[in-house]
Amino acid sequence: MASQISSFARTELPLMVLCFSLATQPARAQVEKDANTLIVKHTSDFELTGDGNAPAWTATNWFPLQKYKGAATYDTQAKLLYSDTGIYGLFSCTDKKINATLREDFADLYREDVVEIFFWTDESAPLYFEYELSPLNYELAIIVPNFGGDFFGWKPWHYEGARKTRHNTRIIKDNKGDTTAWIAEFFIPYALLKPLKNVPPKPGTQWRMNMYRIDYDQEYSSWTWRPVKTNFHDYERFGTIRFE
Repeated sequence: MASQISSFARTELPLMVLCFSLATQPARAQVEKDANTLIVKHTSDFELTGDGNAPAWTATNWFPLQKYKGAATYDTQAKLLYSDTGIYGLFSCTDKKINATLREDFADLYREDVVEIFFWTDESAPLYFEYELSPLNYELAIIVPNFGGDFFGWKPWHYEGARKTRHNTRIIKDNKGDTTAWIAEFFIPYALLKPLKNVPPKPGTQWRMNMYRIDYDQEYSSWTWRPVKTNFHDYERFGTIRFE
């Protein structure tokens, strides 16, 4: 899913960073008694590094995505923060093989490895925002009207300046050069979400939301924050985020 797009990097990270991103048991983010509700903390705006090491991320904990379909057994976890200007997201995806060849924004990124987030900001209408980001740092950002399961996305107009996202990814390799994971960071400005209602959020504001991952190592495998019944666009089954 400040207007310039950073390119992805392939790098070998020290053991400390690998442990941070992959080997540790993910901590649980703050949730209410209702497991479908996630509390999102406020932050000052910050730069994206692509590896999740920006100090702002230490203010919140990882939350896991659960296996939805397929045979892959990788771990997937995420973080969210919000500022006065937009939403910050972070995915950490263990992986042994990066299946990504598309090198174009707004391509069919879901046909390869990708992470996705959906924001349904106002439940009075079946209209929500979808954002996808590939390991190669290419994105898709669309508004989706969904009437009775009939949906198709609309690309943003005047996608520039304050309406432009920021994003950065990193493919992590061990000291043998083997892929172990990939990291995705993104910032979605509120200006891009216009004219959706209930934007920008204030403390106490609630949106419906879901997060997903797709992987194609052997076959299609996917993960989701809150379980869906039919497909990722099953918006009535999204969870809830509450802005702290």
